[in-house]
Amino acid sequence: MGFDDILVKTHFVFMNTNPSLRKIFAEVPMPFCMSDVPDVQITGISIDSRAVKPGHLFVAMQGGTVDGHDYIQGAIKNGAVAVVGEKDVVQIGNLPYVRLTSARQALTWMAGSFYLLPARRLTMIGVTGTDGKTTTTNIIYNILKAAGLKAGMISTVNAVIGDDVLDTGFHVTTPDAHDVQFYLAKMVEAGLTHVVLETTSHAWEQHRVDACEFDIGIVTNITHEHLDQHGSYENYRAAKARLFESLEKTSEKPQGNPRLAVLNRDDSSFDFLSKISGANKIDYGLNADARVRAMDVKHLPSGIHFTVKSKEFEIPVSCKLVGGYNVSNCLAALTAAVYGLGINPAIAAQGIAALEGIPGRMERIDMGQNFTAIVDFAHTPNALKSALVSAREMLSGMKEERGKKGRVIVVFGSAGLRDKAKRRMMAEIGAELADVCILTAEDPRTESLAGILDEMAAGATSRGGIENESFWRIPDRGEAIRFALNRAREGDVVLVCGKGHEQSLCFGAKEFLWDDRIAVRAALSEVLGIEGPTMPYLPTHDMEEQEWLALK
Repeated sequence: MGFDDILVKTHFVFMNTNPSLRKIFAEVPMPFCMSDVPDVQITGISIDSRAVKPGHLFVAMQGGTVDGHDYIQGAIKNGAVAVVGEKDVVQIGNLPYVRLTSARQALTWMAGSFYLLPARRLTMIGVTGTDGKTTTTNIIYNILKAAGLKAGMISTVNAVIGDDVLDTGFHVTTPDAHDVQFYLAKMVEAGLTHVVLETTSHAWEQHRVDACEFDIGIVTNITHEHLDQHGSYENYRAAKARLFESLEKTSEKPQGNPRLAVLNRDDSSFDFLSKISGANKIDYGLNADARVRAMDVKHLPSGIHFTVKSKEFEIPVSCKLVGGYNVSNCLAALTAAVYGLGINPAIAAQGIAALEGIPGRMERIDMGQNFTAIVDFAHTPNALKSALVSAREMLSGMKEERGKKGRVIVVFGSAGLRDKAKRRMMAEIGAELADVCILTAEDPRTESLAGILDEMAAGATSRGGIENESFWRIPDRGEAIRFALNRAREGDVVLVCGKGHEQSLCFGAKEFLWDDRIAVRAALSEVLGIEGPTMPYLPTHDMEEQEWLALK
């Protein structure tokens, strides 16, 4: 079943109740609760005038580059029967217009009210952090399934509702507020009882998940990322912290409220979060003081193996995922399941062991080559460091097994219109931890790709990198991947980082269809002389040097 089919079915279900604008506002908390709004029936909520259908409420919001108030007439033309906004408007006729101080902040509650506050009928598990959110979300989901619970999941990769798997978009973080509530309503309709929801700092800052009524909050880590959006690390950390502040505000639910904060004892955020998370909290880590610890960690090409120990239990855990950071992700998931939901530790370990992999997260691409090729989403300094350390650990394990020493070759870039400080930092990390670095495009957007690569090259050089010997600049991502795979020798590990599961790459204002996994398979098929997919096209393909130097 496709997204459109589900949308039609859901609107049919909720049209039977047809909540009024007055009822929607009566159910939202202060300061948005109102009783004097018109009693017009609402069949849906839209924030894009193009998506408005007859009977919809249109919510006009001021964005970074677009002002929704400029599209009110288009929404009315498409059938909007009421409008919510933040500005005085004219020429709206007799349609009800509700002016609020913050339409964005109210949207999540209006959507929740429209869908009959679905989070109050679900046990809500929220995962936040800089790196590892998607992986930890998937691990928890697998544990819930192993425990026989009827669970759903919303991540940056997809939304899983029973047998339906919905793509959540190209460059999507947490979906918009009304989409989140739509997914939760579908989960209630499907008879699910538990939901794991990946939440980003953007989602918290933009109030997309305020009405999600979380029962358990989990943090993976908080490191250097999105400082362009938040202005400082402290602001970024505070946005993440809203998950734990929200636990105390969760409404009472018939199934109970664990209201448990699960914190990473190994992370620099621990002291800060432990002070604001209330009394009901637990921590995990490799730290000797952690309540739930990982010990005797072993890294093999087939995955990771370790022992989890706490005062209450001790159990071996095996996971097919690779990398030391996935020990932490497994610990976070197991701790939440055991102490937040009362799941037996042995069942939790079974759920972890059953997880085959996660799209674009240390995902191996094997077409019979005699080296290891991996696609990973690592697009932050900490994530890139973790991926490269994992590659080193894999090489160490392979050397023990086969007696051969391999190299780490990495392909990565840094996005335009995002935190500029991380460009140099990532290149420095690459030069220090990889044997060969290829610097390339990763969503340059409207910035100069040449300028971005200049900044990265300077970072690599500062750590002893020598251009055209230990690192290269290859602006076309497809050519960069080809270059890396053609240089690979038996026993090497080739990492392609930055895009992971994503399905597009942005140049200017245009998204070009792109999948690193397809690109790697295309390049491998050329190396091996076998059939394979065609390398996806990017505007840097076949450009002369002077052309990409001028590319904006």
